[in-house]
Amino acid sequence: MDLDKEQMLGGDRYDPSDPALVAERDRARERSRTYNETTAAESARRRELLGELLGSIGDDCEIEPPFRCDYGYNVHVGERFYANFDCVILDVCPVEIGADCKFGPGVHVYTATHPLDADERATGVEYGKPVTIGENVWLGGRAVVNPGVEIGDDAVVASGAVVTEDVPDGVVVQGNPATVVRELE
Repeated sequence: MDLDKEQMLGGDRYDPSDPALVAERDRARERSRTYNETTAAESARRRELLGELLGSIGDDCEIEPPFRCDYGYNVHVGERFYANFDCVILDVCPVEIGADCKFGPGVHVYTATHPLDADERATGVEYGKPVTIGENVWLGGRAVVNPGVEIGDDAVVASGAVVTEDVPDGVVVQGNPATVVRELE
């Protein structure tokens, strides 16, 4: 395995301009473009394309185009996953999404991040932190999940929330940064 890819997958600093990584992103963009050009009547073709793009996909999953990702192979979704229009997943590290999750329109999930030090950031290095989303989670429209976050089972993330810290099971979070506003029964 290419050293920069190994470092990327391990959450270490890596060079995103590495030719092997550029080629893998180009592959994902091409598959995403093909997927995004399908029609609603092409459900079998959509399933086939998602199977080629994503790391794993459960039964009865649907992602409304347009959909974008960095690599695709780091995205793993459980059964009955649904993502509405304009979903973006930046998957330099694994993104694990449990069964029966729903994403509203414009949900963004980020694993990619950059050094805080300006001089180091200027070198172009990046790193990532995995994201885990439990089962039966609903992310409202335009919610953003930041690198390294874990969202517990049965949680609800309100529309427009920016999730910067872990979310416990069975709660509603909202705001920027997202905070718990209610526990669910």
